[in-house]
Amino acid sequence: MRKPIIAGNWKMNMNPDETRAFVAAVKNELPDPSKVESVIAAPAVDITALVDAAKDSVLVPAAQNANDHESGAYTGETSPKVLADLGVKYVIVGHSERRGYYHETNEDVNKKAKAVFANGMKPIICVGESLEQREAGETEDWVSTQVEAALNGLSADQVQQLVIAYEPIWAIGTGKTATSDQAEEVCRHIRETIAKLYDQTTADATRIQYGGSMKPNNVKELMAQPDIDGGLVGGASLQPDSFLQLVHYQD
Repeated sequence: MRKPIIAGNWKMNMNPDETRAFVAAVKNELPDPSKVESVIAAPAVDITALVDAAKDSVLVPAAQNANDHESGAYTGETSPKVLADLGVKYVIVGHSERRGYYHETNEDVNKKAKAVFANGMKPIICVGESLEQREAGETEDWVSTQVEAALNGLSADQVQQLVIAYEPIWAIGTGKTATSDQAEEVCRHIRETIAKLYDQTTADATRIQYGGSMKPNNVKELMAQPDIDGGLVGGASLQPDSFLQLVHYQD
């Protein structure tokens, strides 16, 4: 049985004081971690505040990005080693905004996933198609190519530990949401792709999130799908009440 994982992605929002206030508001209200894993991915400037505030809670700290090098002349980048030293447990890699705005390639995503693992953390690997690709009937081929490239060189054991987030680019920050059937169709395809690359046991163990405008009013329907194991949530994770509704979707 795959443990559900709801991860808030704050993007470039919140400051350290707001981060501490958010954690204080949710930390005693989170679900049993054996039932749902509650994760917040904060901006790099808020990581220390997030980790410190969450120390006595079940809230799991995550980062939104990391370089594939541990140190060096990479001005403005974030070291995966330092993130691990701070207490980060997950790192988002390959978010559509990183791919689109900063031209990260499938190869970059693969390198970052390996660096995250090398430093004792787990990657949340994002994949997804544009509206043009969906309308052209290219969704499955595009997504499977992203998955195959991202997992290149990773062991079956590593794949069973990571998380894949399916984020239809056309549904991010637009207010549009894939129907539960559309989301399930692609998440099932991702699982089938993993089975072809590795084996069914690995595919069955890998957690797959939906990441396109998940909100309190649609979380139950999405999470009822057999191949959707969680959500990578943007705007709906910025307010404590909304985040708590998401992680308590089973209640």
